[in-house]
Amino acid sequence: MKQEVFDVTIIGGGPTGLFASFYAGLRDLKVKIIDSLPELGGQLMELYPDKYIYDIGGLPKILAKDLVANLVEQAAYSNPTICLEETANELEKQDEYFILKTDKGVHYSKTILLTSGVGSFQPRKLTVPGAKEYEGKNLHYKVRDLNDFQNSNVLVLGGGDSALDWSLMLEDIASSVTICHRREQFTAHEKSVQQLDNSKVVVKTSYAIKELIGDGERVQEVVVVSKDKVEENIPVDHVLVNYGNVASLGPLKSWGLEMEKNSVVVNEKMETSVEGIYAAGDVCTHAGKVKLIAVGFGEVPNAISHIKAFIDPKARVQPKHSTSLFEESK
Repeated sequence: MKQEVFDVTIIGGGPTGLFASFYAGLRDLKVKIIDSLPELGGQLMELYPDKYIYDIGGLPKILAKDLVANLVEQAAYSNPTICLEETANELEKQDEYFILKTDKGVHYSKTILLTSGVGSFQPRKLTVPGAKEYEGKNLHYKVRDLNDFQNSNVLVLGGGDSALDWSLMLEDIASSVTICHRREQFTAHEKSVQQLDNSKVVVKTSYAIKELIGDGERVQEVVVVSKDKVEENIPVDHVLVNYGNVASLGPLKSWGLEMEKNSVVVNEKMETSVEGIYAAGDVCTHAGKVKLIAVGFGEVPNAISHIKAFIDPKARVQPKHSTSLFEESK
């Protein structure tokens, strides 16, 4: 039975991978997308679909889930084959193509484009006794629907961007919002800290979580303790934990790629140290790298154009402008 060989297999269905699918369509490449999550969108859909994103060019602000919806619509231009809930494991080169083995099957591709972000990720858990029994009840590590917190007393734990963003977004939805951070200073963007200072969110810095009090079904109070050892009981309807995520590139680390810390090293063509494997977005690093969605979008045309030239040496690296390509297709 003859195997179907794709021009490029994109590993990672987040924002960078979705935009790569669209751009590969512009370069007339046959595309497959593989992602371990049950839906496209990566961390945007898994962790904060209802959060606003502010640093995409031309979009003053957009909800993460709306950005993903737009990207999915755009990605369909290449008519990609999409494989979800599938984890890439082993990779080997045979003749003119790669053989990629996943936990569900085998795939064949002339090139590989890594857009897997920080890799698989798990939230850092609250470690106080009894926390696990409230997970999935009213102890949350992500927000699926802001309306779940309507008219509730919400305690947000953490001091980074996500913790402050959720606190500010819940301010006008919940009855009350309290944010508790174990350090004196927040690590979020300065603008977010200023907005928090001007909000009605109750701020408790230099407070640690000591105990959860509940009935086994729901947390009812959280005992916090200040650096001066002063304890306080905070009544809660919901606890939202934002301690960040633990990420791992998993099997990708065994593919012989040059790595720097937890990132794949690429050159100016977005090539990795293995011929035929490229990377873009948060998964990769290079001199001057800044890890933002907007940067990943910018790296995609570079990667895809060099993939096109790798597959077809006669092809131009510099593509036509998209306006010209769409005019020609009318």
